[in-house]
Parts: sequence; C-alpha cells; structure tokens
Amino acid sequence: MDLHPNIPLKNFMTMRLGGPALFMAEAQTPEEIAEIYHFANSRSLPVFVLGGGSNVVANDQGFAGVVIHIRIPGFDVIADDLNSTTVRVGAGEIWDETVKRTVDMHLSGIEAMSAIPGTTGAAPVQNVGAYGQEIADSLQSLTAYDSQTDTFVTLQNADCDFSYRDSIFRGSEKGRYVITSITLKLSKSSPQPPFYDALQKYFDDHGVHAFTQEIVRNAVIDIRTNKLPDPKLLPNSGSFFKNAIIEDWKLNELRTSYPDMPAYDMGDGMLKLSTGWLIEQAGLKGKVIHGMRVHDKNSLVLINESAGSYADLANAREEIIGVVRDKFGVQIEQEPLEI
Repeated sequence: MDLHPNIPLKNFMTMRLGGPALFMAEAQTPEEIAEIYHFANSRSLPVFVLGGGSNVVANDQGFAGVVIHIRIPGFDVIADDLNSTTVRVGAGEIWDETVKRTVDMHLSGIEAMSAIPGTTGAAPVQNVGAYGQEIADSLQSLTAYDSQTDTFVTLQNADCDFSYRDSIFRGSEKGRYVITSITLKLSKSSPQPPFYDALQKYFDDHGVHAFTQEIVRNAVIDIRTNKLPDPKLLPNSGSFFKNAIIEDWKLNELRTSYPDMPAYDMGDGMLKLSTGWLIEQAGLKGKVIHGMRVHDKNSLVLINESAGSYADLANAREEIIGVVRDKFGVQIEQEPLEI
C-alpha cells in the first residue's frame, strides 16, 4: 500500500476542478483495497473510491480522507457455450477497451456502450447505458469488498437493484461496497434491429442494412465523436444531467404546449424526457454560465471553459435547473457523483 498525501483531485477529474485529497492510494489488487480501508478506519478517515474521474466532480475543499484509485486489471473467459460467452473483467480496466475486446470476440450486449469514458468497475454504479443498452442487461454478477463486514462478497444482478442510471451503489448502500470485478454474460448472436432511435437514424442515413457488433460500435463512436467533446481537450464530465422521468399525465400536459416534445416509454405510466431537448428549448444551448458552456452539440454536456472553482459549476448547475423548472415544471438532476 503506497499512500500519497495532499494530491490535487482536479488532476484526476475530467472536469478539471477540485481541491486536494488528504491521502490517495492506488489499488492494484482487491487485497490492497482492504489494506487501505484498515488504514483509514484506524484513523477514522472517510474513504472515496475513484475510477476514471469522468462521472464524478470534486468540490473546492477537496476530500479530508483517503481516495482509492482503482487499478485492478483482468479479463478472463469463465464460461462458453453455443449461444453465449461469460467474461470476468477487473474493475480497473478501461471500459471502452473492455467493449472493444468483446466486440473483437463477436459478442453482443455492450457494443452500443462504446466510447463511454471511465473504468469497468464504475459501470454498475450508475447502471451505465447508451443507445438502448445498459450494463444491467448483461451483468450477471460482481465481486466487491464490503467495508461494513471487511469481507469480499459476490452480488448477483438482482442484488444491485438496477434502475435508470441508478443502483444500490448510488442509493441504499452508497459507500459500502468497492467493486473489484464484474461478470458479463454476452450473446454470440449479431445485433438486430430495431435499434435505438438515434442509432437507427444513423444507419438509415448511411444506408446500413447489415449489422455486426463492429458496425454498431463504429456507428456509436462516430455519433459520440460528433456530439460529445473529448475531455482531454475540453474539460467535461460527459452528460452532466440525467434524462428526466415523468408520469404520463405530465407529458400530456406538456404536449398541449410542446406537441413535438420527445419522450420514451418506460412502462408503468412513466416516461423519459430528453433533458438535452428541454435545456435547448429553454434557450441555453451554447450559453456560457459562470464559466461553464452548455455544449452547442449536446445540451446535456457542460464544458469547463473558464470556471475556476466547483462553486462556479454549482452556480451554473442551479441556474440551468431553475430555468428548465420555470419553463416546463420539470425537475432535472445532476448525473455525476460528488466527492
């Protein structure tokens, strides 16, 4: 266990904001996670688990505890039959590299989640998803360190209580588990239409009528490249706001004034709105608010153009939330976690 004091968190966040961590330590093995927790507990210090820093923002005060930077490697086939292949992947593996490996193996299930930044172990935390797929569809189980019992446990898919961009790791058991590996069961069948609307439109526009995992992956990468800024060049956390979930009566009310408002049926009388559409219709697309620019190609994304502090980001967030609430009566929420 190698502890480093007073490490600036902004150097590990794709938004490039945040004060120092009291301590930071890399974990290359599950056992190192337990060691770091033992150290933190002996000094009554809080712990925060960090992957790629692409879906988390840090405040100006930093973190008065220990940040564990997850670097656990591994990619192994653990089961194989005529219809599927099951792989176990270390939590520190880069997510997009995991997707590429499965696509190269001609496996379906996560190819539409290509080019999402971050680590593999972070994917279940917010039930990562894109273009009609989400990690809950393929995740069979995961292994984790349970900080309450100081043991390593296996959680099945149902134990994670997945929902739209949510799980026990963000909700009821936030801070309890540190994911060390995930197990995915992937199909050997080729992807089949109908695809998610934006992806289907891409195929229609490009005259694509035959589909493989690689074709879907390349299409998603092309779409994302054109609508999402590279955090290495323009500091951002990807989609900063979740798509809003509303009841069907609210959509009927809204469509009396906005008949073209896009919505996606989620069942049980609930619908998902395009928060990017709401922000754009509220006149905020391309605007710079407290140093944060609402991306002109995807209004869900906030780019740190000149913000010097987390306070600037927080002020921009609250202003955007307020404008959307005042115009539509819809409450939108931040997607990235906070440290």
